[in-house]
Amino acid sequence: MTPQDAIAKAALGEITLVDVREAKELAASGTAAGALHIPLALIGLQAAEKIPKTLPVVLFCAVGGRAGMAAQALNGMGYEAHNIGGFGDWAQAGGPVTR
Repeated sequence: MTPQDAIAKAALGEITLVDVREAKELAASGTAAGALHIPLALIGLQAAEKIPKTLPVVLFCAVGGRAGMAAQALNGMGYEAHNIGGFGDWAQAGGPVTR
């Protein structure tokens, strides 16, 4: 899934968007509008209570590495998870941002 695909699907409520960066990173740059914030270190602990399995999960971090690890973990837990790379990819593609 590309950032453009994710933007379109997020606008229609067809995905769950998750930012796996640390809180200080969000404070410095903002995040994608409507994204849940679950740091990578907590994804396994908080996924069941915060992320519904009814929609595909789209993840991003700063560059894409942590989002890839989170996607792999979530896929192993039965989610349909996709890594769209970094927050900059989302913003550059025109995705709405909250600060």
